[in-house]
Amino acid sequence: MFMFEEDANLVQDREDLIAVLRMRFGNIQPGVVDAVYKISDMNTLERLILVAANAPELKIFLEELEEGSGTFKLLGERFNPIDSLHEEG
Repeated sequence: MFMFEEDANLVQDREDLIAVLRMRFGNIQPGVVDAVYKISDMNTLERLILVAANAPELKIFLEELEEGSGTFKLLGERFNPIDSLHEEG
């Protein structure tokens, strides 16, 4: 993959992550957007997109954001977005 393609993919993944966060949780703090834009590892961005799509609360996403790269754990009810729908009614 050419360097410009990799850079374009990073930009697209960052924008996708921010879009998923806004769809799921509404407005997000600028500090979260800044933290997302500092991520330069594709695997981390892809993991966080999955987390953003499945975490029932923003708090869980923020905890995973702080984990950094090299981790991958999307197990258990912690990542069940359906539970939050049942709680909301």
